[in-house]
Amino acid sequence: MFTGSIPALVTPFRDGAFDEPGYRDLVDWQIESGSSALVPCGTTGEAATLTMAEHFHIVRVCVDQAAGRVPVIAGAGSNDTRVAIGNILAAREAGADAALMVPPYYNRPNQEGIFRHFEAIVAACDLPIVLYNVPGRTVTDFAVETIAQLAHSFPSIVGIKDATGAIARVSAQRAACGPEFCQLSGNDDMALAFNAMGGVGCISVTANVAPAMCAAFQTACQAGNYAQALTLHDRLFALHTALFSDASPGPVKYALGRVRPGFPTELRLPMTEPGEASRAAVDAALVLAGLV
Repeated sequence: MFTGSIPALVTPFRDGAFDEPGYRDLVDWQIESGSSALVPCGTTGEAATLTMAEHFHIVRVCVDQAAGRVPVIAGAGSNDTRVAIGNILAAREAGADAALMVPPYYNRPNQEGIFRHFEAIVAACDLPIVLYNVPGRTVTDFAVETIAQLAHSFPSIVGIKDATGAIARVSAQRAACGPEFCQLSGNDDMALAFNAMGGVGCISVTANVAPAMCAAFQTACQAGNYAQALTLHDRLFALHTALFSDASPGPVKYALGRVRPGFPTELRLPMTEPGEASRAAVDAALVLAGLV
Protein backbone atom coordinates (compact mmCIF):
# COMPACT_ATOMS: atom_id res chain seq x y z
CA MET A 1 0.00 0.00 0.00
CA PHE A 2 2.82 2.44 0.90
CA THR A 3 6.23 2.39 -0.75
CA GLY A 4 9.20 4.60 -1.51
CA SER A 5 10.52 7.68 0.27
CA ILE A 6 8.05 8.96 2.86
CA PRO A 7 9.22 12.00 4.85
CA ALA A 8 8.27 12.27 8.49
CA LEU A 9 7.62 15.97 8.12
CA VAL A 10 8.98 18.57 10.50
CA THR A 11 6.49 21.13 11.80
CA PRO A 12 7.63 24.72 11.16
CA PHE A 13 6.98 27.27 13.92
CA ARG A 14 7.26 31.05 13.87
CA ASP A 15 7.08 32.93 17.15
CA GLY A 16 5.73 29.82 18.82
CA ALA A 17 2.86 29.25 16.39
CA PHE A 18 2.40 26.79 13.52
CA ASP A 19 3.69 28.34 10.28
CA GLU A 20 0.99 27.20 7.85
CA PRO A 21 2.37 28.90 4.71
CA GLY A 22 5.79 27.40 5.40
CA TYR A 23 4.27 23.97 5.90
CA ARG A 24 2.27 24.15 2.68
CA ASP A 25 5.45 25.10 0.84
CA LEU A 26 7.27 22.15 2.43
CA VAL A 27 4.51 19.76 1.35
CA ASP A 28 4.66 21.00 -2.24
CA TRP A 29 8.45 20.71 -2.36
CA GLN A 30 8.32 17.17 -1.02
CA ILE A 31 5.75 16.02 -3.57
CA GLU A 32 7.45 17.79 -6.47
CA SER A 33 10.74 16.13 -5.45
CA GLY A 34 9.31 12.61 -5.66
CA SER A 35 8.23 11.75 -2.12
CA SER A 36 5.62 8.99 -2.35
CA ALA A 37 3.62 9.74 0.83
CA LEU A 38 3.76 12.16 3.77
CA VAL A 39 3.70 11.68 7.55
CA PRO A 40 2.51 14.76 9.45
CA CYS A 41 2.68 14.98 13.25
CA GLY A 42 5.07 12.16 14.01
CA THR A 43 8.08 12.33 16.30
CA THR A 44 10.01 14.50 13.82
CA GLY A 45 6.95 16.76 13.64
CA GLU A 46 7.21 17.43 17.39
CA ALA A 47 3.81 15.86 17.96
CA ALA A 48 4.48 15.60 21.69
CA THR A 49 4.44 19.40 21.94
CA LEU A 50 1.27 19.98 19.91
CA THR A 51 -2.17 20.53 21.36
CA MET A 52 -4.87 18.22 20.04
CA ALA A 53 -6.36 21.12 18.06
CA GLU A 54 -2.98 21.96 16.52
CA HIS A 55 -2.21 18.33 15.75
CA PHE A 56 -5.25 17.64 13.62
CA HIS A 57 -5.29 21.12 12.10
CA ILE A 58 -1.80 20.32 10.78
CA VAL A 59 -3.04 16.96 9.46
CA ARG A 60 -5.90 18.75 7.68
CA VAL A 61 -3.47 21.27 6.16
CA CYS A 62 -1.23 18.44 4.96
CA VAL A 63 -4.18 16.60 3.39
CA ASP A 64 -5.48 19.78 1.78
CA GLN A 65 -2.10 20.74 0.32
CA ALA A 66 -1.32 17.21 -0.87
CA ALA A 67 -4.69 17.30 -2.67
CA GLY A 68 -4.66 13.59 -3.44
CA ARG A 69 -1.24 13.66 -5.11
CA VAL A 70 0.25 11.33 -2.47
CA PRO A 71 -1.22 9.53 0.55
CA VAL A 72 -1.06 11.11 4.01
CA ILE A 73 -0.26 8.88 7.01
CA ALA A 74 -1.11 10.84 10.15
CA GLY A 75 0.67 10.31 13.43
CA ALA A 76 -2.06 9.23 15.85
CA GLY A 77 -0.63 7.03 18.61
CA SER A 78 -1.21 7.32 22.35
CA ASN A 79 -0.51 5.30 25.48
CA ASP A 80 -4.19 5.68 26.46
CA THR A 81 -6.43 3.45 24.34
CA ARG A 82 -9.34 5.88 24.57
CA VAL A 83 -7.16 8.77 23.40
CA ALA A 84 -5.72 6.63 20.59
CA ILE A 85 -9.28 5.88 19.40
CA GLY A 86 -10.09 9.59 19.47
CA ASN A 87 -6.90 10.32 17.54
CA ILE A 88 -7.56 7.85 14.75
CA LEU A 89 -11.14 9.08 14.40
CA ALA A 90 -9.80 12.64 14.18
CA ALA A 91 -7.23 11.54 11.58
CA ARG A 92 -9.99 9.98 9.48
CA GLU A 93 -12.14 13.09 9.81
CA ALA A 94 -9.16 15.22 8.74
CA GLY A 95 -8.92 13.19 5.53
CA ALA A 96 -5.81 11.12 6.25
CA ASP A 97 -5.34 7.94 4.23
CA ALA A 98 -3.87 6.01 7.18
CA ALA A 99 -2.68 6.40 10.75
CA LEU A 100 0.81 5.74 12.14
CA MET A 101 0.45 4.29 15.64
CA VAL A 102 2.96 3.29 18.31
CA PRO A 103 2.22 0.68 20.97
CA PRO A 104 1.36 2.20 24.36
CA TYR A 105 4.47 3.87 25.80
CA TYR A 106 5.30 4.49 29.47
CA ASN A 107 2.54 2.10 30.67
CA ARG A 108 4.58 -0.84 29.28
CA PRO A 109 1.73 -3.31 28.66
CA ASN A 110 2.52 -6.94 27.93
CA GLN A 111 1.93 -8.38 24.46
CA GLU A 112 -1.68 -9.23 25.30
CA GLY A 113 -2.24 -5.61 26.32
CA ILE A 114 -0.71 -4.39 23.06
CA PHE A 115 -2.98 -6.70 21.07
CA ARG A 116 -6.09 -5.61 22.99
CA HIS A 117 -5.14 -1.94 22.54
CA PHE A 118 -5.16 -2.31 18.75
CA GLU A 119 -8.19 -4.59 18.80
CA ALA A 120 -10.14 -1.77 20.45
CA ILE A 121 -8.82 0.81 17.97
CA VAL A 122 -9.72 -1.32 14.95
CA ALA A 123 -13.20 -1.94 16.35
CA ALA A 124 -13.75 1.82 16.57
CA CYS A 125 -12.31 2.91 13.19
CA ASP A 126 -11.59 1.25 9.85
CA LEU A 127 -8.82 3.66 8.79
CA PRO A 128 -5.71 1.72 7.68
CA ILE A 129 -3.03 1.51 10.37
CA VAL A 130 0.73 1.40 9.99
CA LEU A 131 2.23 0.12 13.24
CA TYR A 132 5.28 2.00 14.50
CA ASN A 133 7.81 0.00 16.48
CA VAL A 134 10.37 2.30 18.08
CA PRO A 135 11.31 0.79 21.46
CA GLY A 136 14.14 3.28 21.88
CA ARG A 137 11.44 5.90 22.48
CA THR A 138 8.42 3.92 23.67
CA VAL A 139 10.26 1.23 25.70
CA THR A 140 7.44 -1.08 24.60
CA ASP A 141 8.40 -3.50 21.82
CA PHE A 142 6.06 -5.34 19.45
CA ALA A 143 6.99 -9.02 19.43
CA VAL A 144 7.10 -10.50 15.92
CA GLU A 145 4.35 -12.90 16.99
CA THR A 146 2.14 -9.98 18.08
CA ILE A 147 2.70 -8.17 14.78
CA ALA A 148 1.68 -11.34 12.94
CA GLN A 149 -1.38 -11.80 15.14
CA LEU A 150 -2.47 -8.22 14.46
CA ALA A 151 -1.78 -8.46 10.72
CA HIS A 152 -3.72 -11.71 10.33
CA SER A 153 -6.58 -10.67 12.63
CA PHE A 154 -7.26 -7.18 11.29
CA PRO A 155 -7.07 -6.37 7.55
CA SER A 156 -6.88 -2.64 8.32
CA ILE A 157 -3.44 -3.16 9.94
CA VAL A 158 -1.48 -2.98 6.71
CA GLY A 159 2.16 -2.48 7.63
CA ILE A 160 4.85 -1.39 10.02
CA LYS A 161 7.46 1.32 10.39
CA ASP A 162 10.32 -0.59 11.98
CA ALA A 163 12.81 1.52 13.91
CA THR A 164 14.12 -1.28 16.11
CA GLY A 165 17.53 -1.30 14.43
CA ALA A 166 17.31 -5.12 14.36
CA ILE A 167 17.66 -5.75 10.65
CA ALA A 168 16.93 -9.49 10.87
CA ARG A 169 13.41 -8.64 11.98
CA VAL A 170 12.58 -7.73 8.37
CA SER A 171 12.90 -11.39 7.40
CA ALA A 172 11.22 -12.63 10.58
CA GLN A 173 8.25 -10.30 10.02
CA ARG A 174 8.08 -11.20 6.35
CA ALA A 175 7.90 -14.90 7.25
CA ALA A 176 5.31 -14.30 9.99
CA CYS A 177 3.09 -11.73 8.24
CA GLY A 178 3.53 -12.60 4.56
CA PRO A 179 5.23 -10.70 1.73
CA GLU A 180 2.22 -8.39 1.20
CA PHE A 181 2.57 -6.88 4.70
CA CYS A 182 4.13 -3.46 4.12
CA GLN A 183 7.47 -3.05 5.88
CA LEU A 184 8.97 0.45 5.99
CA SER A 185 12.31 1.28 7.55
CA GLY A 186 12.28 3.79 10.36
CA ASN A 187 16.06 4.24 10.14
CA ASP A 188 17.52 6.06 7.14
CA ASP A 189 20.97 4.59 7.71
CA MET A 190 19.59 1.03 7.47
CA ALA A 191 17.22 1.53 4.55
CA LEU A 192 19.52 -0.11 1.99
CA ALA A 193 19.80 -3.37 3.90
CA PHE A 194 16.15 -3.14 4.98
CA ASN A 195 14.97 -2.99 1.37
CA ALA A 196 17.30 -5.78 0.28
CA MET A 197 15.65 -8.03 2.88
CA GLY A 198 12.11 -7.28 1.73
CA GLY A 199 11.30 -3.75 2.84
CA VAL A 200 9.48 -1.46 0.44
CA GLY A 201 10.45 2.02 1.60
CA CYS A 202 11.41 4.32 4.44
CA ILE A 203 9.59 6.77 6.66
CA SER A 204 12.48 9.16 6.58
CA VAL A 205 13.97 12.05 8.51
CA THR A 206 16.60 12.75 5.85
CA ALA A 207 13.94 13.15 3.15
CA ASN A 208 12.95 16.43 4.80
CA VAL A 209 16.29 17.81 3.61
CA ALA A 210 17.10 15.69 0.55
CA PRO A 211 13.74 14.59 -0.86
CA ALA A 212 14.84 14.10 -4.47
CA MET A 213 17.90 12.06 -3.54
CA CYS A 214 15.96 9.92 -1.05
CA ALA A 215 13.27 9.31 -3.68
CA ALA A 216 15.90 8.34 -6.25
CA PHE A 217 17.46 5.95 -3.72
CA GLN A 218 14.13 4.23 -3.12
CA THR A 219 13.39 4.06 -6.85
CA ALA A 220 16.74 2.34 -7.43
CA CYS A 221 15.97 -0.18 -4.69
CA GLN A 222 12.53 -0.93 -6.13
CA ALA A 223 14.12 -1.50 -9.54
CA GLY A 224 16.66 -3.88 -8.04
CA ASN A 225 19.48 -1.51 -9.00
CA TYR A 226 21.41 -1.88 -5.77
CA ALA A 227 24.63 -0.54 -7.28
CA GLN A 228 22.93 2.81 -7.90
CA ALA A 229 21.23 2.62 -4.51
CA LEU A 230 24.61 2.07 -2.83
CA THR A 231 26.08 5.08 -4.59
CA LEU A 232 23.23 7.26 -3.29
CA HIS A 233 23.43 5.67 0.16
CA ASP A 234 27.13 6.55 0.33
CA ARG A 235 26.37 10.18 -0.53
CA LEU A 236 23.64 10.37 2.09
CA PHE A 237 25.15 8.30 4.90
CA ALA A 238 26.96 11.13 6.66
CA LEU A 239 23.75 13.17 6.57
CA HIS A 240 21.73 10.25 7.99
CA THR A 241 24.19 10.20 10.89
CA ALA A 242 24.51 13.96 11.34
CA LEU A 243 20.75 14.45 11.62
CA PHE A 244 20.89 12.41 14.84
CA SER A 245 24.07 13.96 16.21
CA ASP A 246 21.89 15.90 18.67
CA ALA A 247 18.28 15.57 19.82
CA SER A 248 15.95 15.30 16.83
CA PRO A 249 14.48 17.32 15.17
CA GLY A 250 17.01 20.00 16.06
CA PRO A 251 19.60 18.97 13.45
CA VAL A 252 17.08 18.40 10.66
CA LYS A 253 15.50 21.81 11.20
CA TYR A 254 18.96 23.36 11.17
CA ALA A 255 19.70 21.49 7.92
CA LEU A 256 16.47 22.71 6.34
CA GLY A 257 17.45 26.25 7.20
CA ARG A 258 20.68 25.71 5.26
CA VAL A 259 19.08 24.00 2.25
CA ARG A 260 16.04 26.28 2.08
CA PRO A 261 17.10 29.71 3.38
CA GLY A 262 14.31 31.34 5.33
CA PHE A 263 12.81 28.06 6.54
CA PRO A 264 12.07 28.53 10.26
CA THR A 265 14.33 26.44 12.50
CA GLU A 266 12.44 27.22 15.69
CA LEU A 267 11.77 24.33 18.11
CA ARG A 268 9.39 23.95 21.01
CA LEU A 269 10.72 23.17 24.45
CA PRO A 270 11.94 20.80 25.70
CA MET A 271 13.69 20.51 22.33
CA THR A 272 16.55 22.97 21.82
CA GLU A 273 18.82 23.98 18.97
CA PRO A 274 21.62 21.54 18.14
CA GLY A 275 25.04 22.20 19.59
CA GLU A 276 28.07 23.46 17.71
CA ALA A 277 29.49 19.98 17.01
CA SER A 278 26.16 18.81 15.60
CA ARG A 279 25.83 21.87 13.37
CA ALA A 280 29.34 21.31 12.06
CA ALA A 281 28.53 17.66 11.30
CA VAL A 282 25.38 18.70 9.43
CA ASP A 283 27.28 21.35 7.47
CA ALA A 284 29.92 18.85 6.38
CA ALA A 285 27.31 16.23 5.46
CA LEU A 286 25.34 18.68 3.36
CA VAL A 287 28.47 19.50 1.37
CA LEU A 288 29.29 15.79 0.93
CA ALA A 289 25.77 15.12 -0.33
CA GLY A 290 26.00 18.05 -2.76
CA LEU A 291 23.04 19.85 -1.17
CA VAL A 292 24.83 23.15 -0.47
